[in-house]
Amino acid sequence: MNMPEEVKTVTKKDIVMKVSNETNLTQIDVKKIVQRTLDVIVESLERGETVELRNFGVFKVKNRRGRLGRNPRTGEEVSVPEKKVVVFKPGLILKQKVK
Repeated sequence: MNMPEEVKTVTKKDIVMKVSNETNLTQIDVKKIVQRTLDVIVESLERGETVELRNFGVFKVKNRRGRLGRNPRTGEEVSVPEKKVVVFKPGLILKQKVK
């Protein structure tokens, strides 16, 4: 019987350490840069802007329509309101490398 592969989670700290080691910048400086980069992406999405990172992918905000859902416990129908969600579409190079 085959054991399932363990999926490794890469954290922001892992990214900071790797970039720091490869660039000879301090972890503190790299952490500030990574955090500010993420902040700019979030701020742009809050304003409804699309964030396009060439060869990586595109983040954008879409409206998800309201719908009629069902409470799994009671079976009662409930209204699920419209909401905004962030979607990510990977770029061509990212798709090819993940394949």
